[in-house]
Amino acid sequence: MAHSLHIVEQRPCSEWGRTNESCVQHTGFDIEQVQELYSMCEQPLINYCSPKNYRHTNSTNRSYLSPMNLLAVILWFLKHYHSERYIASELNLDRSTVNYLPSEIVDILHSYIYSQLITMPANISDRITAHGPEEYHKLIVDSTFIPIPEPGDSTQRKACYHAKSPTNYALKVGSIHDITILRESGLLEHVNDSVQIIADKVYIGEEYVVTARKKPRGRELEDEDKDFNRNINSARAAIENINQRLKAYAILGSVYRGAVDDYHKITKIAQVVSALCNMNLNKHPIRI
Repeated sequence: MAHSLHIVEQRPCSEWGRTNESCVQHTGFDIEQVQELYSMCEQPLINYCSPKNYRHTNSTNRSYLSPMNLLAVILWFLKHYHSERYIASELNLDRSTVNYLPSEIVDILHSYIYSQLITMPANISDRITAHGPEEYHKLIVDSTFIPIPEPGDSTQRKACYHAKSPTNYALKVGSIHDITILRESGLLEHVNDSVQIIADKVYIGEEYVVTARKKPRGRELEDEDKDFNRNINSARAAIENINQRLKAYAILGSVYRGAVDDYHKITKIAQVVSALCNMNLNKHPIRI
């Protein structure tokens, strides 16, 4: 069934579906990609928009979003992180309606999109590349942070202090050490002699994790070690590119306004954004 992004008498959505450029500007995806995303979660969005479940007032002066446009608006929210007040004003929606949308539609995207777009390739050690069999396959891991306002609680301020954050406070997804995140991620179940992980120096000592070689105390690195480190750093540039793409979604790249102790919600948002970034890799692959 074909659907249009056009919404009569709603700004700015009524403009989004007219050109791919406009659609990408607002949602991060072209029209074809938005339609593909919609096909993954069409029925739950239709169910959400049914009279029984859609939260709205009885006002005849308010607009209601179709399932397709509901998806478009949530993509807009994740990409630009506008306030609910601004979204309600722009779309002529009741504020109470918009207050529920981000959390509830992110839940739908997490259930129906995340599971399809975030997967570990089966039998990775047996995979063949375009250049033939590879002796080693590498998974590249890194972590990034989400800036948050200064917490009011002193204990939370201490736990969330992050010198690299523009606010001096931030969350990593889960708010735990990088190596713990890796151990709990399930990735280590896929590593062995032929499938290894490239990571930075905070992961030194973990089996099958390849890190740059440390400079010996009082001595310089050998040329062989310097070449090895250059190769590692070159490979890790790919993950830095991924982090930049994640941060292009303002909900992760700007100061997070939600409850900073709701790690489940923050993790779910990060996973949905990761899935959306994965979808864009098909059209805009990472250069290595």
